[in-house]
Amino acid sequence: MTVGVATVVVAVGGAALAEVVTGAPTPSPSFNGPVYAIAHRGDIVYAGGSFTGALVGGKTIARQRLAAFNARTGALLDWNPGADATVRALAVDGATVFAAGDFDKVAGMSRDAVASIDADTGVLGALKHTVLGQPNALAVANGRLYVAGRLTAVDGSPRANLAAFSTTTGLLDAWAPMADDTVNALAVAGGRVYLGGTFHKVNGVKSTLRLAAVDGNTGVLDAGFKPKPVSQVFALAADTDGVYAALGGLGGRAIAYTFAGATRWTRVFDGDAQAIAVMNGTTYVGGHFDKACTTTNNGIKGVCTDGSVPRVKLAAIDGAGNLTEWAPQANGVVGVRTLAANPAIGLISVGGDFTTITGSAQKRYASFGGPTEAGTVPPAPPAPSSPYVASYNFDSTVNDGSYDDGSGNGHVLRTQAVNGGALKSVRHGDGTAIAFPTKCTGTDCARVVLRSGEVPDLNPGTRNLRYGAAVLLSPAETSSGENVMQKGYSTAGGGQYKLQVDGVSGKPTCVMSDQGQPTIHVARGGRSIADGAWHTLECRRAGTSLSIHVDDQEAGSATLPAGLAITTAQPLSLGGKGTGVDNDQFHGSIDDVWVSIG
Repeated sequence: MTVGVATVVVAVGGAALAEVVTGAPTPSPSFNGPVYAIAHRGDIVYAGGSFTGALVGGKTIARQRLAAFNARTGALLDWNPGADATVRALAVDGATVFAAGDFDKVAGMSRDAVASIDADTGVLGALKHTVLGQPNALAVANGRLYVAGRLTAVDGSPRANLAAFSTTTGLLDAWAPMADDTVNALAVAGGRVYLGGTFHKVNGVKSTLRLAAVDGNTGVLDAGFKPKPVSQVFALAADTDGVYAALGGLGGRAIAYTFAGATRWTRVFDGDAQAIAVMNGTTYVGGHFDKACTTTNNGIKGVCTDGSVPRVKLAAIDGAGNLTEWAPQANGVVGVRTLAANPAIGLISVGGDFTTITGSAQKRYASFGGPTEAGTVPPAPPAPSSPYVASYNFDSTVNDGSYDDGSGNGHVLRTQAVNGGALKSVRHGDGTAIAFPTKCTGTDCARVVLRSGEVPDLNPGTRNLRYGAAVLLSPAETSSGENVMQKGYSTAGGGQYKLQVDGVSGKPTCVMSDQGQPTIHVARGGRSIADGAWHTLECRRAGTSLSIHVDDQEAGSATLPAGLAITTAQPLSLGGKGTGVDNDQFHGSIDDVWVSIG
């Protein structure tokens, strides 16, 4: 079967050209476990993941985390090196397939996290190193195999989450830029290597948060690329027009940047965008979203606030940022983990945890090729914006104990602790939350708070205000009062707003006071949330009404004086009002903290 693409005219306030593959999958095998990585070589597709078998014609054929098949016919090939643990990344260079992941052995031979494999025979190559950490991404260019992830050393030589090897000799290369936290993704274009992840700094430079470019030969930071992604970057792609990033956060984003880092367009989804690929002017996005927002605005849990259209785990965007009608509809919670483009034969490959595509069984891998029908699509959204003045998902931190502000407003939280107090990262959903010190009595208890700087734009004045967090608290962790988040004090002038859990009953409350009056106004939740389960808490001020919402349901309300204003000079604090003895220390876990004004 011949697979190709054709130009499709997409009418959105004017004719825009886009080449979009069909929404019907081409023939291919399925797999009995997740697919994390895909690479193309001519008519061959290479797949890696945590599967142990390829599913063909109702039969399971053993393939230990590595497999290859014909892209045009879907026929499984004999190529079968096998790995003893998850393969997270693949790259092809000529007749060599490079693999990286959690494995200790490939083809029955010792290979620590990285390996080279003959692309035709499956015979293991000479690349062999001791790698401390977990590789997440690979890219090939400039005679090098670039590796990124959570890395600390290779063969005893320090590496800060990035490394490279010679593609000819297999030796460790001197290329060693430094990222201070995990690098999830790589892309190469025009002599640059683009890095995406959860890091705060590259080569010690602060302005490189989450997305940066370094020289492909020297590793020197390229200061000409200055994007400002609002949350962690899961995946990257590049073409002659620029760089494309898939972001997580409160909802997800796909963003197209120029080579200077300016935003060309943004699309917003109601869940993380985890994979991205570009082919013939169309950007393909995958993740665990179910809807594409019609503007750049979304709310708590990523819900589109200004309208949406169904795009279940997959979407396509034309060169102007318009959402196309391509909507194959995958399933699953995680959904799509990886995308790869093969322009030579017009193929888009999709891998992940899904088990159906367009309502038919297609487990964990699918590919698409051929032209779509023309159609009208929603317009491109306006310039990027965020409905939040501050938001924190705690999915990344650095050694200084700071946490990024996902709103893009730069309100970084910094840790303040006494008596050995420390925060712990705990799993929550697909990311992490933070756990505060355990319950304690006495003056020498461990205490921790997170605080922003003094930030006037977190003051609502008389405007409407919403703020909230996800909270986990057990019955044994309650006390007389525990602050989840707070800005200002009722007795210090300037007013305050606060979310807390009161008393051993574990009932949440929202509190506000006016800048000129110490009287506090309290909306109390009617039931305990101290049950060892996660709950979403939200406080809403709308005119003279203050209400508390638990798990998206109103749980209590109070009336505010008309004109109540909050203009405090105090910082935003999480987990307590300070580090003093009577600090109302929170003892559970919190995640997804946010503030929205207006």
